[in-house]
Amino acid sequence: MSADPSPPFAPLPPAAARADLPTLAMLELAGADAGDFLHGQLSSNVKALAVDAAHYASYNSAKGRMLATLIVWRRADDRYALVLAADLADTIRRRLAMFVMRAKVAVTAVARPLRGVLGANAAPVIAAALAPSLRVTGSPVPADAWSAWSSRCCAGATVLHLPDGRFLVDVDDALPAAIAALPVAGENVWRWCGVRAGVPVVTAVTSDKLIAQEANWELLGGVDFRKGCYPGQEIIARMQYLGRLKERLRGFHIDTAVVADGTALAAHDGTTAAGIIVNAAPSPTGGSDLLAVVRNELADVFGLAIDGVALSPRALPYAVPVLDNVRVKL
Repeated sequence: MSADPSPPFAPLPPAAARADLPTLAMLELAGADAGDFLHGQLSSNVKALAVDAAHYASYNSAKGRMLATLIVWRRADDRYALVLAADLADTIRRRLAMFVMRAKVAVTAVARPLRGVLGANAAPVIAAALAPSLRVTGSPVPADAWSAWSSRCCAGATVLHLPDGRFLVDVDDALPAAIAALPVAGENVWRWCGVRAGVPVVTAVTSDKLIAQEANWELLGGVDFRKGCYPGQEIIARMQYLGRLKERLRGFHIDTAVVADGTALAAHDGTTAAGIIVNAAPSPTGGSDLLAVVRNELADVFGLAIDGVALSPRALPYAVPVLDNVRVKL
């Protein structure tokens, strides 16, 4: 590993805020075989999930390409939720249902909208919102004592604590008063927090284009290399143990207000293909911050550009391995 010399992304805004998340959706898988079914379909060890816990996973093609990035959230013994990009939800629902066959599991879309709470002071707000459920022997339990990926329920709301400090909120009806009273942030702020955390979300324009390691998915815990078979497992494992990646996910900033997911990157000469934007969001300091999968030999070149506008590298909050620019034929 080597230290990234590029400057970090801006810090989180101090004030807590809430956001509607229309570009995210949930699927529910329920039934006696739900856990076993998902374990055989996804890149993560679903069988290891405890009730009220969650983790990252991917759903992959037979060629090892990520069809979707997922949050797998175990809601009960026989009930799981998958959080994913809304523009992929119906496609992934139909694909999963196609492989159910005789398994005792139903795959359905969840109509409830997801909300988020973000900001450096989000944890105390969540603690206040869920105060009745955050007690052990009568004493309040602070929200920052939650482990990453744990969830809590109170008054019709279920809150999932993400590793980067954001909170996903699934509400049956009305938001808890402490959350409803927060100022409203646009969904772009939620997306920017994900970019800052180095957590990519595969959407329709990037589906079936990236191997998990190219998106740093194994660095984020989204791949379990010791579990059994799942679609694309052979390709992903071969890349991990025998191959060398040609591209990696990295952070950048550009002085352009609007950048679309799926936008192609070019090298300084304007013609050499350099990579693809996975996610981008307006930065609180101006311009846009983005996550892009970039060819390793170009990753430290300050001449990457979109339509002639230069990109500046920004450090991710985790180390990215330095790899040779060689890859086995897959």
